[in-house]
Amino acid sequence: MPSPAKHLPPEKLVLFLQSRGHINAAQALEIAGQFSPKFLSKHEFLLREGKVCDDYFFLDRGLLRAFAHNPAGNEVTTAFYPSGQTVLEVSSFFNRIPSQENIQALTDCAGWVVPFAQLNALFHARPEFREFGRSVLVQGFAALKNRMLDMITATATERYEQLLRNSPEVLQHAPVKHIATYLGVTDTSLSRIRAGAKGVGKE
Repeated sequence: MPSPAKHLPPEKLVLFLQSRGHINAAQALEIAGQFSPKFLSKHEFLLREGKVCDDYFFLDRGLLRAFAHNPAGNEVTTAFYPSGQTVLEVSSFFNRIPSQENIQALTDCAGWVVPFAQLNALFHARPEFREFGRSVLVQGFAALKNRMLDMITATATERYEQLLRNSPEVLQHAPVKHIATYLGVTDTSLSRIRAGAKGVGKE
């Protein structure tokens, strides 16, 4: 991978820190200085199940997938993370317990990371960053709730079309089998859904 210092400018991280309205430009630059660049190669793990999540990771570019194993040992995709998002296993990170999820790069990825202890110090030292973090967590919980409701109230086709609208890069880079488990359908059912839609996933 290219040298982080030369090839990962912090502009996207700085803009992300300002995006909630709690942090101004000067504060964002100071806070961004507490993050370190991190690169992941395709298929590399950001987190493995059984490990405590210690990285608060902002994804500058690339695509990550979170997954867990069901009782039969099969992988079930729990989330996709396109660029511009924070990536972490919230329960493991904040409760300091082993993760039940894995987080793996589906493409080469680059981003910015701060460890738990340093993030906690920032929360205590900078009220504006604490409010920013609270806002990000609230949005994350709301998105999780909406996904849970969609699994109950929306058809598989509607869930697929929503994924296509909101995260087209997932359809471009994620294997069909991962998309199928995320949507809660079989590969065969997803193939039928895809036949009637414009998005084409990677086989």
